[in-house]
Amino acid sequence: MQVSRTSSMQRQSLGQAQLRRSRYRLGGYVVKFLWFCGYLSVTFAALLSTYAFPELLSVFRHQPRPKYTHYHITTQGADLGVQSRRTELSVKQELLPLHVSRGNPTNFTGFNHDDYSKLWKPPPNRDYAACVDPSEKYRAPVLPTRGYLLVSTNGGLNQMRAGICDMVAVARIINATLVIPELDKRSFWADNSNFSDIFDDEYFIEALQGDVPIVKKLPPELADAPRASRQFRSWSYTKYYEEEVAALWGEYQVIKAVKSDARLANNDLPPDIQKLRCRVHYDALRFAHSIEAFGKMLVERIRANGPFIALHLRYEKDMLAFTGCTYGLTDEDADALTLIRYRTPHWKVKDIDATEQRAEGFCPLTPKEVGIFLKALGYPENTQIYIAAGEIYGGNERMADLRSYFPNLLRKETVATAEELAPFNNHASQMAALDYIVSVESDVFVPSYSGNMARAVEGHRRFLGHRKTISPDRKELVALFDKLEGRELEEGPELSRAIIALHRTRQGAPRKRKGPLKGTKGRDRFRTEEAFYTNPLPDCLCQKPGLKGKSSASKIH
Repeated sequence: MQVSRTSSMQRQSLGQAQLRRSRYRLGGYVVKFLWFCGYLSVTFAALLSTYAFPELLSVFRHQPRPKYTHYHITTQGADLGVQSRRTELSVKQELLPLHVSRGNPTNFTGFNHDDYSKLWKPPPNRDYAACVDPSEKYRAPVLPTRGYLLVSTNGGLNQMRAGICDMVAVARIINATLVIPELDKRSFWADNSNFSDIFDDEYFIEALQGDVPIVKKLPPELADAPRASRQFRSWSYTKYYEEEVAALWGEYQVIKAVKSDARLANNDLPPDIQKLRCRVHYDALRFAHSIEAFGKMLVERIRANGPFIALHLRYEKDMLAFTGCTYGLTDEDADALTLIRYRTPHWKVKDIDATEQRAEGFCPLTPKEVGIFLKALGYPENTQIYIAAGEIYGGNERMADLRSYFPNLLRKETVATAEELAPFNNHASQMAALDYIVSVESDVFVPSYSGNMARAVEGHRRFLGHRKTISPDRKELVALFDKLEGRELEEGPELSRAIIALHRTRQGAPRKRKGPLKGTKGRDRFRTEEAFYTNPLPDCLCQKPGLKGKSSASKIH
């Protein structure tokens, strides 16, 4: 009897255990089923948001979709290009990585909206605005003038632009009629463009009619007249032109300036002459309509994908040869660059110590150094960077170092089609003008070297309201880069803190133009001064509370 009761209890216990196992198994099936349904729901929603309702994806990201009207940026090999379009983005385009297709700042670890916005925020303008109108004492030119001034410009685009502006002022000082200047066609760039190919000559003449009479050609009766050809003294004051140059009118009706660069002092000229220089540089000497329109189109295409940096990467053959900077290059490359320097007559310095040159900060940053620099400042790897430069020495192989930090690199050739760029091909100065426009209009401008274009763009951005311009402290950066190479320092927070601290006051905020270096004497003082067109303050910028930088000459042309 006892045995039978025990057996019955065992069977009952066994049955209850089997029932529990069945319930657990059923519960597991239910959980798996619900998980699978959830997975399908999420997947289905993602597919709908990507392919059928892409606007929803933007809402979920709290980011408005950019307005695409005619063009969008897509990948083309290692660089980015532009394709024509009439409809919304294709499925293939939507599947591109976010940092390539949109330049979305939120696609990196530790994103902070406030920090990101600070990267693009310009420095305080402090109510400075353009003040370039002439004084009440300023009078129209005395007609007829005493004669004609011919000008042969020299150098690249921005060196010629500065020279033309100065020659307008010189014509005013000596009471001359200016003949449209001849552009330099024999320089390193070998561009055969004429004045009207690059600049709007009709506007140039019209805008300055109250300052200097300008004609396109010498009158026929003076075509064979004797000319006084002179190389005007560098960094001269008005007294030199009024007394020595103007004295030539006694014997000649035509004076020819055989060089145009740096013929006027940066400082201590009459206020009306300084303001005239600014009116020419920032208004009268505007680019030809075809160049101006194309440059602005490039800006619109880039900005459709978010803010961007214009990087004047002066790592080009002519600059490396001129400066003697061969860091990181082979002996063969160094010898080839040295040979170019020795064969260029107007480059006076021939023997250069490349190591010393770099240590003193006199070399352009390399593409890799620029990548380290921008990363340390906090720019995310998806940042759009427009390369405002000619052919980079070493080509794609050298650019790979920068691309490893910032793959979203843009150039004229990748933002526009080959057909669109065809009218500008083989015209280095016209191509440089396009880069100039994009650089002035960029959210941030970074020059890797302080050459003529870098200085001109910086000055123009100051004139337009002190737009953000980060000027690398190359000497201090090289010391940090050498520590990286020697493994005394690593890329990371420590390097970032050091580089950010170095550049807190190098972002284009208002300040007066710098004078000569202490201890310099004679004409060396002029060489060490900050160039007039690098910083038009105080001559052409005044504090005007309430105007918020508005000016009749506040647009790029």
